[in-house]
Formats: sequence, structure tokens, C-alpha cells
Amino acid sequence: MALKSEKTRWPNLSWAGKKPHGPPYRGLGRPGPCPRKQTHASPCLEAKQQQNPSLFLSLSLCSTPSRRRRRRRHRRQARRPDRPRPSLRHRRAAWGGGMEKGGAESSIACARCGKPASLQCPKCAQLKLPREGAAFCTQDCFKEAWSSHKSVHIKLDALTLQQTPEGWQYCLKKGRTRTSQLPRFDWTGPLRPYPISKMCVVPDKIEKPDWALDGTPKIEPDSDLQKRVEIKTPEQIERMRETCRIAREVLDAAARIIKPGITTDEIDRVVHEETVARGLKEYEMLTLLSLVSRKLEDGDIVNVDVTVYYKGVHGDLNETYFVGNVDEASKQLVRCTYECLDKAIAIVKPGVRFREVGEIINRHASMSGLSVVKSYCGHGIGELFHCAPNIPHYSRVWHDRLWPDEWTAVTADGKRSAQFEHTLLVTETGVEVLTARLPSSPDVFPWLKP
Repeated sequence: MALKSEKTRWPNLSWAGKKPHGPPYRGLGRPGPCPRKQTHASPCLEAKQQQNPSLFLSLSLCSTPSRRRRRRRHRRQARRPDRPRPSLRHRRAAWGGGMEKGGAESSIACARCGKPASLQCPKCAQLKLPREGAAFCTQDCFKEAWSSHKSVHIKLDALTLQQTPEGWQYCLKKGRTRTSQLPRFDWTGPLRPYPISKMCVVPDKIEKPDWALDGTPKIEPDSDLQKRVEIKTPEQIERMRETCRIAREVLDAAARIIKPGITTDEIDRVVHEETVARGLKEYEMLTLLSLVSRKLEDGDIVNVDVTVYYKGVHGDLNETYFVGNVDEASKQLVRCTYECLDKAIAIVKPGVRFREVGEIINRHASMSGLSVVKSYCGHGIGELFHCAPNIPHYSRVWHDRLWPDEWTAVTADGKRSAQFEHTLLVTETGVEVLTARLPSSPDVFPWLKP
């Protein structure tokens, strides 16, 4: 009997139960071509079908991606009989899914409910962590505890990165993972990531927020301050003033060393040393070119974003600087960005709507032939780094993309962008810029010169 191209459904047989998804590939050969593509009889297949009628069922079915993957896997196993197929338990451990069984009877208590547990987190087993704290009684118990339990893996990854001898690797997943090869990505523009150095160590004596180690805030997401605007007390305001002034001093120290030939990793080192010397927790120092071994080149523009945590509150600001001789388009971009923020600050006072701030910024940017990035906005700050209110500063959008490190944002068309940021205190009569430039701040902006 020859195969027919139109035979693409199951034969009309009486099945004892559900129709199988595919035949077991034992005995004679492997599945042949898809019947839809079969245009003539195959004597070889016909002969095999006469020897083993059940084989015809596999030949008359259309291939699907999952079936094709299984067939390729079986063919590889047939070519390498000395390499046995891994068991389901080992495969689940490798995938990080499901639970590993640690024995029928166990004296170890469940990490969530305290009941006797015989299952273990597969990721903890892969990392060879002790079963205490990684054992669970049921799969449901493991799922309920996963949101808090996964921090164990993140902390171990961070500790491993700190112990790396050199650490010069590409960053992934906000620093929790690193790789020695450049990640595959649809890059825009000429900018590319460079390997980054190992994490800086903050002394134990310095006060740290709850997200200092793994970068994940524990209190902030569920705080009522995400919906309610907090009115700061006089005592909080004084702490904010002190913190923001120190943040300005740290940023000025970074600005003084920016020149062609210096690496952004050196800028990070200066910021870290300045903050630690003041007994602060340096939360982040982000640059347009990232914290890498790449040297700044003549004509670059670099954005330095500094946030410090001191006495239980945050101070946040950033500025964009010129590196050497910059082209006129980049000068216009940076100056217009500075002016947008300056004009927005000028209208801030009680009674002004949030949207009016965005309208001022967007209007001035549009008049200069620029557009505003919509993915990010202003935010409240204080004891929490991000809280209400959110201050949008756009009406049109300049699309952006996020690199595989989940930190670096670039424009979709690869063009340059600039940013300025201040921490503001709204008073009864207007506004106080807590991170304003000091008389000792470096003179780096030509339009501010007398």
C-alpha cells in the first residue's frame, strides 16, 4: 500500500481510550516524511509497513514542532547508545522546575509551615546548599514560599560575584548574572556594552537599606506611600537636606575627573570612595556608557546618576557632561535638556498640577526639535527611593529599548539622549532645590558662565 498525500488524519480505528499523540519509536526505523509532502509511493516505506503494520500510523501523521524535536532526540540517542538518557528527576533539577524528592521519610521541617518535608528546592540542590531552609512538604507550599525563598539564590549569586578574582564580564539581569561573551541582542546605534568589574564592597558598619545586597526592595512595593503622597516632617526635611547636599558633593567629585581617556569604572570608584568616606550607602552610580573598562572618547557625552542613602533617607540627582570637544548637535541636546528642567522647576509651587510640569518640558523640547522619553518619569522620594507621586514629563514619546543587563536604556533609533535630575522640596511659597549646584561645583556648562 502506497502513502497518499491527502491522508493527514488518524485512520478510522476503534481506539481503546484516548488517541495517542504519537507512536513509540521502537523496532523498525523512525517516522518518515510528512504525508502532506509525500507525492509518490515509497517502496522502502511500503515494505516496512508490510512487516510492521503499526508503523503506518506514524507515517500517516503530520509532523509538529514538538514531535520533530522528539524524533531528533531519539535519533541522537540511537547514534550514542553509550550515553543514557537522563532521568526525569535530573531533567527537572536542571530546568529548575518542580521539586526534588529527598526520601520518603525525613526529619527536616518544611521551610514554610514546619511540617515534615521530603522535597527540596531544585535550585538549592543544584547550588549544593544545605537542605535546612530549602526543604518543603508539598509543591503548593513551595509555590507559596517562592517569592521570599528565591532571595537565597540571589544573595548567593551576589556573593559569588564579589568573590570573582577579576569580575571583568558582561552583565545580565541587573548584575545577578554575568557572562564572558557579548550577549546576543538587536543593538541600536554605535554603543555596545563592555565587561564590568566586580562589585564594590560596602563596610558592614554602614547603614544599608533592605535592597542593598540583591537590589530588590522588600518594603517599597507594598507600602501605602505608593498611593499616598507623604508630607515630610521638619525632622525628615533636615535629614533630606543633609543627604541631598552630600549627594551633590559626590556627583561634583565625579564630574571633576571626566575627560577623554578615563574609564567609567574609574568614575564608579571615585563615587564609591566618596560615599563610603562619608559613612553612606552608595546605592547606584549609573552612567550613559555603564560601569565598564571602555575609555571615554573625545566627543562623548556621559550621564552620571548618583543616589545616596543616609540617615534613613535618599538623595537623588544626575547630570550630563561633555567629554572633550563635542559636536554642535550634542551641545544643543544637553543644553535644551538642562533648560527643560530649569523651566519646569520655575513653575513648581502649591496648586500647580503635575501635568503642567510635563507640558512645560515637552513644549520646550518640541520647539528645539527634540522629544521626551516616555518610559521614565519623576517620582517621590524620602525614606523610600521611589514612591508617590509620579511626575510625567512628556506628551509625545521617544521610544527606548532595554539592554540584556536590564539596566541600560537606549533610544530605539540609536540616537543620543541627555538627562538632568534634581530632588525638590515644595514649600508654602514655591520650591527649594535640595540638590542645587554649590559655589564649589565644577564649572562644566558653558551657558552658565558669566
